[in-house]
Amino acid sequence: MKSIIQTEQECFFCRTTRNLNLHHIFGASNRKISTKNGFTVFLCKEHHQDGNDSVHRMPNEGYDLILKKKCQFEYEQTHSRESFITLIGRSYLGLED
Repeated sequence: MKSIIQTEQECFFCRTTRNLNLHHIFGASNRKISTKNGFTVFLCKEHHQDGNDSVHRMPNEGYDLILKKKCQFEYEQTHSRESFITLIGRSYLGLED
């Protein structure tokens, strides 16, 4: 599976290559969109689910929000913001980004 923000099979945050999980940056109803568009990254278990600040314990905050913003930024290098909003339903990048 090709990611638009990651080229190596390592944790996006700590770079370990052990105990990796594939994370869909936009899950739930947007999981298929994430798969189709490469909105995925590899995360170690600590950053994915087990750690106190993992993406699944702190949704839309911390690391989860970092991934959403990074993904949208990379997508917008070749697509419009309107296209992203059509896919995901909202923008994670504001005027301050």
